[in-house]
Amino acid sequence: MWPFPRIIAHRGGGTLAPENTLAAMRCGLEHGFRAVEFDVMLAADGIPVLMHDPVFGRTIAATGSVPESTAQQLAAMDAGAWFDARYAGEPVPTFLQVIDYCNANGIWMNVEIKPAPGFEAETGRAAAQLLRQHLPEGGRTPLFSSFSADALRAAKQAAPEIPRGFLSSTVPDDLAAIMQDLGAVALHTNHKHVTPEQVRAIKTQGYGVFCYTVNEPERAREILSWGVDAFCTDRIDLIGPDFS
Repeated sequence: MWPFPRIIAHRGGGTLAPENTLAAMRCGLEHGFRAVEFDVMLAADGIPVLMHDPVFGRTIAATGSVPESTAQQLAAMDAGAWFDARYAGEPVPTFLQVIDYCNANGIWMNVEIKPAPGFEAETGRAAAQLLRQHLPEGGRTPLFSSFSADALRAAKQAAPEIPRGFLSSTVPDDLAAIMQDLGAVALHTNHKHVTPEQVRAIKTQGYGVFCYTVNEPERAREILSWGVDAFCTDRIDLIGPDFS
């Protein structure tokens, strides 16, 4: 039985707000979502922040990178204007700020550990230590996920009680060995590259199946019919939290 939410807002507010910001978290909540996915990376001072790209340019109109910038410097950067002028001045939030917001509003977190290259273990360890210190009381246990096995191993060591999902764009041939090594409970994979047979095989082995990023209701119904346990979506305006 899948113990986590089934429909998750991708990067907070999907395509309706600037990703990985508190504005995105508020947008998801306004659309009824109490389950969000977002990306966590380490700033230069070792503070975890929300960011998908290590190098600036897409969501931050500047030169430089996250591992070269402190959390305070990142907080002074504009992470919203790229999306819409209404969000100009929206800062890069710290992981702690988002944890506090989610805990205060009863929002479940799928925390993708998104390390900058070369900082895999450090990022997994820091994210796990911080989340462990701020677990919601009486709420659903959060879920870590990452494409980095090193990051998940570090998270496992730092906070073994927080479940982990392994991210892979396709189903690995040595999935069972990977899952056992990481103590992972689920495979998070691209819905475009998975088959009904693979879903059944993974679930037969006792693992959950989470898919990203599903934006069409028809496709969502199809993969759910295969037995996929959960998915994240950018189209929180088309696919609501109670979608079936």
